[in-house]
Amino acid sequence: MPDLPPIPDRPPPDWSAIGRLPIAECDEPLVPTSLAPPPLKAYPAYARLGVPGAVDECHVREGVYRRLLAAARALPEGLGLLVLDGWRPWRVQQYLYETLQAAIRERHPSLDEATLEARTREFVALPSRDPAAPSPHLTGGAVDVTLCDADGLPLPMGTLFDEAVPASHTAALERLEAPDATQRRARDNRRLLYHAMHAQGFSNLPSEWWHFDLGDPLWAHYGGHPAARYGPTEPVTLESRWRRGL
Repeated sequence: MPDLPPIPDRPPPDWSAIGRLPIAECDEPLVPTSLAPPPLKAYPAYARLGVPGAVDECHVREGVYRRLLAAARALPEGLGLLVLDGWRPWRVQQYLYETLQAAIRERHPSLDEATLEARTREFVALPSRDPAAPSPHLTGGAVDVTLCDADGLPLPMGTLFDEAVPASHTAALERLEAPDATQRRARDNRRLLYHAMHAQGFSNLPSEWWHFDLGDPLWAHYGGHPAARYGPTEPVTLESRWRRGL
């Protein structure tokens, strides 16, 4: 494992500022990551977990696809990049938001509505199909990934994918004063994932070690770009091809 620098501790996203960023849509198509050769693999986690409306594929924009491949190919020999989610239907975004919010409300019934929303948005963006302020995963520019070994098994990262706990914050393990061997291994795996993705131009959502963005408003916000390249989109279906052709 290479000796990599610590993951920087970034502030949470300013969603009001993100919503004001312009989007210069480039009309890149969505492509399925199941097309990719190793060391890039796809495992559509929400479909396998039975989330209502989830699709059995991880679609991303073409530019995201190519940079994911580049990140995977730059990993040490024997390691791969496992895509868990990409483009996400609005129905799935709504389900995740409402389910997490209900779980937080049940655990902390005294929270006021503003605090409840902030706690929910720590791990799930507000469902939005607004062309000017879409949820990141509705653009095809947001992607959830982890590292895997040569057999496709995920490496330990300190928490599970989508585990809504403070330890899931990307830099959380950097703050441990005396990490044990297991924690050091997970910390080093997070560093490897973070730097591999960062080298290809991705930004990271600080509250989720697995969430990276390219081309969407969240990427523009953290990367200091004047505009995003990806707005809300959806995969081409057989029906939409027929309608366009006719």
